[in-house]
Amino acid sequence: MRVVYTPQHLAHDIASETIMGLPVPANEVAERAERIRAALEADGGFPLQGPEAHGAEPITAVHDPGLLRFLAEAWPQARREAIDRPALIPEGFAARGYFQEMAIAHEPKAISGRAGYWALDTSTPIVAGTYAAARAAVDVALTAADLVLGGERAAYGLCRPPGHHASRSMYGGYCFFNNAAIAADWLTKRSGERVAILDVDFHHGNGTQQIFWRRDDVLYVSIHGDPDRVYPYFSGWTDERGEGSGTGTNVNVPLPAGTSDDEYLAALDRSLDAIAHFPGSLLVVSLGFDTYALDPISDFAVTTPAYHEIGRRVAALGRRLVILQEGGYHRPSLGENARAWLRGAEDREFDPLPAAGFTPAGTKV
Repeated sequence: MRVVYTPQHLAHDIASETIMGLPVPANEVAERAERIRAALEADGGFPLQGPEAHGAEPITAVHDPGLLRFLAEAWPQARREAIDRPALIPEGFAARGYFQEMAIAHEPKAISGRAGYWALDTSTPIVAGTYAAARAAVDVALTAADLVLGGERAAYGLCRPPGHHASRSMYGGYCFFNNAAIAADWLTKRSGERVAILDVDFHHGNGTQQIFWRRDDVLYVSIHGDPDRVYPYFSGWTDERGEGSGTGTNVNVPLPAGTSDDEYLAALDRSLDAIAHFPGSLLVVSLGFDTYALDPISDFAVTTPAYHEIGRRVAALGRRLVILQEGGYHRPSLGENARAWLRGAEDREFDPLPAAGFTPAGTKV
């Protein structure tokens, strides 16, 4: 299987995030992607290639142009305003309670206000290299999509930053542009087919759901932790089915804490059955490994051998696969979990590699 990767992600170099008002060590760090890259290179069966540039048009086909403009301008404006901090984090948010029935929605001019206008949370800091890394992640996703449109049965995009929490007009949840949604929209337009998205990240992909909420050409199916207890809290329930022409094309499968391998595989089978009844030959997978038993910010109990079986079952559906990396924060396990999933998708056996260190690709850009 071809793997699309770029060291440009190293530019999104963050050390901390803010959770419940307190700074904590960052979870979404460069080491995540580097662990996966190193493991796939050591495997020998996953040739790496760089992404092709696709420009801004595929992004604005899915996202508000204002979000693109803000992310491009955010760090330079913060420097101009002499905000002497290691990262840009919103000071306030355009919360619904602020406006109620008032139809007021002016974007502020100050960067601290602009950030809150476009952001979901305080856990997604912007640094000097964030915009370049986020644009590169989109190109990774679209290049993987191009490989599949060009005849590959499956391709894996090692996207960082991830994307599924970014909605049309909002960034958050470590995500800036919605890589999977951009790829799915790209695939519908270039294939003329309907496209399904399977989101197996632990967290509900609120952004992907929102983007395709009223569209009938993209099916979104998400297996995730119950939003009654976990981020993003405000979406992911079973009664969210889409609206208008999109009614019925949104399927949420929330699961309880401690979900085991067998319980997860049963939920996967139900999800794959929903996809099997949706027309089209293309499937985008939002692939997260934060379902892993040792993940520091999640509470499922999925194991590495189960990832091999999950990959096998997804591929057995018979659709062409565009597999895009989302979350997963137990860094030591990421490489082997990715190898297991991708080898399962290729119907190859999984033999764990000897434990070894890894070397980051290149230097910070």
